[in-house]
Amino acid sequence: MICTLCDSKLTNKKDEYYYECDTCKAIVKDKTYYLPADQEKTRYEAHNNDINDVRYQKFTSPITNYVIKEFSPKHKGLDFGSGTGPVISSMLLKEGYNIVQYDPFFAPNKNVLKNTYDYIVSCEVFEHFYNPKTEIDKLIRLLNNNGALLIMTMLYNDYIDFNSWFYRKDPTHVFIYRKETIEYIAHRNKLEIIVLTNRFIALRKTSKT
Repeated sequence: MICTLCDSKLTNKKDEYYYECDTCKAIVKDKTYYLPADQEKTRYEAHNNDINDVRYQKFTSPITNYVIKEFSPKHKGLDFGSGTGPVISSMLLKEGYNIVQYDPFFAPNKNVLKNTYDYIVSCEVFEHFYNPKTEIDKLIRLLNNNGALLIMTMLYNDYIDFNSWFYRKDPTHVFIYRKETIEYIAHRNKLEIIVLTNRFIALRKTSKT
């Protein structure tokens, strides 16, 4: 199997379902175990993502707070992979922000992918990418110069017991990132790393890109 981010040959099995990439350090699920689209959608529909749930709002607050701090309502934003409960864009819209939604299952308006944006938010989405290289390249093309790509996903490190890790057990999680994976993405695409924690990542597209 080939790594879906860096195109390296995968030979190091992490367990029965996942490989570990020696180049970008990602944990990549064997394509044999990818869910069909209908089962994937059913899984997402089972998520209890209520935009009025205070706990859900708090969970997504690293992105919301960053946008409010760094951008104004005049800037254009995209909520990519907005899901069944687009809490981030919902909260920003209430604050007068100009943000639109795209989701291949729940907001499949491809017209929004013809525009460019000052910031793109993507919460609990990157780990679902069957083709992360393609998807990330697309998002970078949609960003204006000096625009920000704001990501929430859980990064793996060797202190985590992978076999018992809840993130690994989700059947729709096909690509898991390490800190080094984010650094690889930033270097490959000439992105500036603004924030890099195990839960929230902010990358800036430089004018050189």
